[in-house]
Amino acid sequence: MANVRSHKGTTPQFGERTWVDPSAVVIGDVELGNDCSVWPMTVIRGDMHRIRIGDRCSIQDGSVLHITHASDFNPGGWPLILGDDVTVGHKALLHGCTIGSRVLVGMGATVMDGAVVEDEVIIGAGCLVPPGKTLESGHLYVGSPCKQARPLSDKERTFFKYTAGNYVKLKDEYLAEQAGEPQITQP
Repeated sequence: MANVRSHKGTTPQFGERTWVDPSAVVIGDVELGNDCSVWPMTVIRGDMHRIRIGDRCSIQDGSVLHITHASDFNPGGWPLILGDDVTVGHKALLHGCTIGSRVLVGMGATVMDGAVVEDEVIIGAGCLVPPGKTLESGHLYVGSPCKQARPLSDKERTFFKYTAGNYVKLKDEYLAEQAGEPQITQP
């Protein structure tokens, strides 16, 4: 696949049943877990540090995932790490940050170098998470720069697994179509 490329001898690794759209690009030291989906026009570039993405993550259209390289200004650099059941909305930018499990990154959100997003967080659409900021588990964050808006409701907490599961089903349809299997449609 021309859209999956090695860099400096390291080839991206994919878990079972993971789907990458042909228009997406995945380069270098990247590992995606099981049942992940990478949607059209997404770039995941692990060329100067590592990117690790857990199980059942959906990286939606036009998103850019990159790292922070090691330098005199930042001796260790920052990898990009995502936990399990993370939904990354359309056109999000994740750069050298750590995202926990059961997180929704809203459309057009930007999470910068060294930021840490704990488990069970919703980052609102268009949010800017500044370098080095930590977002506390169990809250909604909005704004640019982001601010903690309120605690998550019980209903919102159930949404993380729902949306992750929904994208697993959708990418399975794409995998089946790619394999030439008949499609099962639901009313």
